[in-house]
Amino acid sequence: MNYRKLGTLTVSSVGLGCMGMSQSYGAPADKKEMRELIAAAVDMGITLFDTAEVYGTPDDPHDNEKLVGAALAPYRDKVVLATKFGIHFDMSLLKQGKSPIVPDARPETIRASVDASLQRLGTDYIDLYYQHRVDPQIPVEEVAGVMGELMQAGKIRHWGISEATEEDIRRAHAVCPLTAVQNRYSMMARAYESLFPVLEERNIGFVAFSPFANGVLTGAYDKNSVFAAGDMRARMPQFSAAAMEENGQLLALLQDIAEERGATCGQIALAWMLCKKPYIVPIPGTRKYSRLAENAGAADIALTSEEVAAIDARLETIPMSAVFGVTVTNITS
Repeated sequence: MNYRKLGTLTVSSVGLGCMGMSQSYGAPADKKEMRELIAAAVDMGITLFDTAEVYGTPDDPHDNEKLVGAALAPYRDKVVLATKFGIHFDMSLLKQGKSPIVPDARPETIRASVDASLQRLGTDYIDLYYQHRVDPQIPVEEVAGVMGELMQAGKIRHWGISEATEEDIRRAHAVCPLTAVQNRYSMMARAYESLFPVLEERNIGFVAFSPFANGVLTGAYDKNSVFAAGDMRARMPQFSAAAMEENGQLLALLQDIAEERGATCGQIALAWMLCKKPYIVPIPGTRKYSRLAENAGAADIALTSEEVAAIDARLETIPMSAVFGVTVTNITS
């Protein structure tokens, strides 16, 4: 494993997104197996672990923080623990055709959230604390002010924003410097590349979630793939039979490059972004040791700037399906 910086924070070039261990991909995974998987990640040199207060199971809506905190307890001083605040879910909104995500960044909510997360994680500080979604009712400057207070209190060491726009970033950073922005980013979701200039200007890192477009870019699925009950991919547009047909050229491109480099499609999808900018850190999730090792190995694949540019040029012309979570408004608003 090699390492890079998110602002001033040193992390492994590839992190581990832990949400899927508890939710969204069928039944929750076995906790003992996931603790062992997280320990294996540490042994591989992975240091960045990502969770959130709202990642959980039907029985425990905060399960993921407890799982991750317990698994990382023996390695606490060797890892970067990232979690998030600022949203809750109202599933009744789905009946109205609206997103069930409800932002809440009131200062009193943030202060209660950080204390609860510290308790669940079993730690006295959080390395990287993200605002999960920007709250249109609360100015980002006010949130940034609370982050500064939490840093002074020693409860958090760095902060970031997820799904943020350039305006959000500039306004927040002016009050309390951001360490990282975490947004959806992959070969199929590139609109946030428009943020790269401001990130470079302000020395802010970029953490990429869903770097495989929820698995499409691994090449492990096709038009006949069937997902288990509770697996959100069954409802994602990129996994429909028509979409898989539409994404055929993209997957063929990945396969060709992978064969040339003695790698996998997933490794090329990660290496492409790792070699594009030195401050991009993908956080793919997995429940399998083989995938974990594969993802970690992507950090050792070196693509030249010319190779990355050639891939980008192909991506501009290849047809692609719609991707879950990507809309015009969440990029430009």
